[in-house]
Amino acid sequence: MAVISLSPSPDRREALARRIRFLLAATIAYNVIEAVVAITAGAVASSTALVGFGLDSVIEVSSASAVAWQFSARDHAVRQAREKTTLRIIAVSFFALAAYVGVDAIRVLGGTGEADRSIPGIALAALSLAVMPFLSAAQRRAGRELGSASAVADSKQTLLCTYLSAVLLAGLIVNATLGWTWADPIAALVIAAVALKEGRDAWQGKGCCAAPATTLSITGAEDGGDACGCAPECACCTTEGSEGRR
Repeated sequence: MAVISLSPSPDRREALARRIRFLLAATIAYNVIEAVVAITAGAVASSTALVGFGLDSVIEVSSASAVAWQFSARDHAVRQAREKTTLRIIAVSFFALAAYVGVDAIRVLGGTGEADRSIPGIALAALSLAVMPFLSAAQRRAGRELGSASAVADSKQTLLCTYLSAVLLAGLIVNATLGWTWADPIAALVIAAVALKEGRDAWQGKGCCAAPATTLSITGAEDGGDACGCAPECACCTTEGSEGRR
């Protein structure tokens, strides 16, 4: 039976690793600036959602730094050995964000303080909504081709920033134009819920579908998984893998 290798060549793996390192550096630099602006603007406006968004940026820096540590190793086997630890760091980061933002949002909804409008916050959310999708998509493509669950998980953290930017922007605009101060903590609760889900997925290693198949037979069956290169227990394979076989 003919067998076709789907794994990237060593040269291709190194090129993908360099691309991921570059994207991680860009993500860290942007999020440091984003965190400073968001937390400062949030403190001035007493905005739980803005502070939560800034903290998400801090956590995204820690997540990207963990993946950068993993990819600082030049040897592919060492990078693979660091994969599980990196995923755990990403998951704990998500859980910490969900806990802080959720508790603070409930406190505000209980009548402790109201958020003022924040024009800098609106501008920041709009900018992040434009920038983050491109960083996320580029890192996700490289991570999937390389077979790195942690790189894919970190790209989901960056994509989460896109969703949070949209939620934050809507909440800030509603508060600024209609004076609905409750929109801010509601937006913060959405941020907490999404962060909790992503943390659970990272802890469970849901990025496993990133792993490329090592070998693929001429009939489309791969040893130890399906044609998409996923382990049989990965739920995401049922969609991505089936789409790839149509």
